Amino acid sequence: MCFFRILLLSLIGTFLLKSQEVPEDLIGDEHVREEFGVNRFTTPSIKKLFEQLDELGELPYAELKRELPKSIPRDRTLVALGLGTLISDGFLIIQSEEISELENIGRAVLKQAQVLGAGKRVTKYTKSILENSVLGKWDKLKEELAKTQADVEAEMVMLRDVDIANLVALGGWIRAFEIAAVTTHKNYSLERASKLARTDLIAYFVETLQGLEPKLRKKNHLMEINNSLEGLLASLGGHEPESENSEPKKNPSKEDVIELASKARAILTIIESAK
Repeated sequence: MCFFRILLLSLIGTFLLKSQEVPEDLIGDEHVREEFGVNRFTTPSIKKLFEQLDELGELPYAELKRELPKSIPRDRTLVALGLGTLISDGFLIIQSEEISELENIGRAVLKQAQVLGAGKRVTKYTKSILENSVLGKWDKLKEELAKTQADVEAEMVMLRDVDIANLVALGGWIRAFEIAAVTTHKNYSLERASKLARTDLIAYFVETLQGLEPKLRKKNHLMEINNSLEGLLASLGGHEPESENSEPKKNPSKEDVIELASKARAILTIIESAK
C-alpha cells in the first residue's frame, strides 16, 4: 500500500509540473477527489461547471438532448472524450429532472468506463444513480455523478494514464459549454453571456492538449480540437495568464452566443464522428 501511495504522489507531481492550475472556482470538493487519490489540481470538476449553469435559467432540454452513441470508438482518446460528454449529459438530465433518461445514460457511461478500465469503480455509482433517481434525490444524484468522474480519473492516474483523465474533463467541458451557450441564447443577458467568456478555462484546455504525449498530440482529431479551441479563444479576445483583471475582454452579444454554440457543436461533431 505504501508503494502505491508513493507511486501515485510521484505521478501527480510529474503532472503538476507539466500543466497549469485549474481555475480555483472549478476545483471539485476536496474530500471527494482526495478520497479517490486524485490531486485537487487534476482536472476541472464537471459538477462545478454545471453548478454555474444554475444562473443561466431553465435548460431547454428538448433542444439540448442528443442521441447517445451506438458504438464505442477503438481509440482510447475518443473513448475518454466521449465519456466526458456523457457525464455532462448525465448532469443535463439530472438538472432537467428527466428521470426516464437516466438508465440509458447510466449504461452508456458504464460501457465507456469499462473500455478505459474503470468499469468496476463506476458500477457502484451507476447503481446508486438509478436508485436515487427513483427517490427523486437530485442533489444526491449530482454527488454520485461527480464521484464517477473522480473515480475514473483516479483509475487513470493509477494506470499512469493522466492524459486520458484530462481528456475526460475536456469532453465534459465541451458538452457543458454547448449547453451553456444554447441556454444563454434562450435566456440572453449581458451578465449571463459574460460567463461564457471563460478564457482562462479555454486556455487551460489548449495547454492541456499541447502537453499530451507526442503520439497522442499528433492524432488528427486532437489536432482539430486544439485548433478549434485556439480559434474559440481568439474569438473571445485571447487570454493573458499574468493579468489580474478577471473581467472578460469581450462580452458576447446574442449573435456571438449563437456562434459560440456552433463552435462547440463543431468540436463535439469531431468527437462523435471520429472512429
